[in-house]
Amino acid sequence: MNVVHKIENWGDTHHPMVLDIIRIALGIFLMLKGFAFLDNSTYLKDMIEDQSVVYIPTALLMTAVYYVIFAHLVGGVLIAMGTLTRFACIIQIPIVIAAVFMTDFFTSAINTMAWPSITALILLVIFTVIGSGPLSLDRYLSKWEVV
Repeated sequence: MNVVHKIENWGDTHHPMVLDIIRIALGIFLMLKGFAFLDNSTYLKDMIEDQSVVYIPTALLMTAVYYVIFAHLVGGVLIAMGTLTRFACIIQIPIVIAAVFMTDFFTSAINTMAWPSITALILLVIFTVIGSGPLSLDRYLSKWEVV
């Protein structure tokens, strides 16, 4: 049995019910963040442009903006419902790592914008390891699996 299967089995057997509530809250938070970016995509574009050291072509920049919006919307729904949770978390992790560095966490001692990103990053890593849990669509559908 390889390492990925061992981690998956460990995550499936060590999953308290309260983590499902946290997973659902994380999914809703990411989905709401996606709606906020969708509502004001120029803010996200300007934020990415301000952080870039090198020139980024407009087409590539807008692709990144819409990737972030799509990943937050779809990933948030998948995480909240508990289906494809590990995949959705892996898709979210690079975006949230970039968000941590964009908030200038390391340059200011007290930065209120950094803490939601850091918390989301920690939770995404945790749910990548432990999976969706008992209150999830994956668990519900596995009961109806036809052999």
